[in-house]
Amino acid sequence: MHDIVLFGATGYTGRLIAAYLAGIEGLDWAVAGRDRARLDALGHGVPVLVADVGEPASIAALARRARVLITTVGPYLSYGEPLVAACAEAGTHYVDLTGEPEFVDRMYLLHHDRAVASGAKIVHACGFDSIPYDLGVLHNVSRLPEGVPIKVSAFLRGGGRPSGGTFHSAVISMSRARRLAEASARRWAAEVRPSGRKVDVLPGLPRFVGGYALPMPTIDPQIVGRSAWALERYGPDFTYRQYFSVRRLPAALTLAGGAAALTFLAQIPPARSFLLNRLRPGDGPTPEQRAASWFKLTLLGEGGGARVVTEVSGADPGYGGTAKMISEAALCLAFDDTPEVAGQVTTAAAMGDALIERLGRTGAVRFAVTS
Repeated sequence: MHDIVLFGATGYTGRLIAAYLAGIEGLDWAVAGRDRARLDALGHGVPVLVADVGEPASIAALARRARVLITTVGPYLSYGEPLVAACAEAGTHYVDLTGEPEFVDRMYLLHHDRAVASGAKIVHACGFDSIPYDLGVLHNVSRLPEGVPIKVSAFLRGGGRPSGGTFHSAVISMSRARRLAEASARRWAAEVRPSGRKVDVLPGLPRFVGGYALPMPTIDPQIVGRSAWALERYGPDFTYRQYFSVRRLPAALTLAGGAAALTFLAQIPPARSFLLNRLRPGDGPTPEQRAASWFKLTLLGEGGGARVVTEVSGADPGYGGTAKMISEAALCLAFDDTPEVAGQVTTAAAMGDALIERLGRTGAVRFAVTS
């Protein structure tokens, strides 16, 4: 059995993850996918496992050969379920890079209970979606008084461009608004939440806070909210708001207008096809563009009369940074002392401080209290 198996190692982000894992001395890991020749061409000198999501028996065998399975193969709504199902059955820990809320909700409904029974931790969104936000909030909340209502506001600044795979996942998710709402409602009805507590992660209104703050329609608030339900440390009444921050009004208007236009066009099949052909899976930014990418997330936490400001920052968030984040998440599950939980869980609930320490030690993500 391998410590880690990387499924999708020949994709844009998969290659970056493979290069990162190759630099870890003594790690027993393997690459996996459906094309042996392309996997061999990676040249890392590790075992190559052939498996195809269209062949369930091959995916089941793959899961049985790993302590932790990393998958980068998206869109996850199209290709993700066989791996979740196999890991839940085998008791193998699972991490992915999805930012697709519908996929996460459907996997909870279909495979959470089996994963609880087998002891598998199914941890979605282990890249820039949603590690900086989920662990940043945990880092912030842990420094506020216990047992009091807590409010956290997150403000993101940064620069970069998406890969083809990320763009495809976003457009497809936007085109499935009704099915997303249905899956979310079914999950809400099925989940058991602690009584006597309240969690509010709904989008806020645009704000001006040293710049123009626009609500972020991403999966991150939902992930943070599930951590808040799972961890009593977030208090009896927890509120979270997340914003993208820009300094100038024209930039804010362009960003908001572009997001609205993309959402509208994703509903129209011919327009959606046109958009999906602009960036293809496997396309991505150049090394020079990645080197210029960065992010800084400022979290303002308030509760019990105390105020804590945490900054979470890093470089190349979508790709080099994401490769480090998901790799360290997998290493954390494989080797570290982590909470005794199972089923579909968030990074904060599954790994918490152990992963914060890992990310800080390697420089993948920096966490700092500034006031």
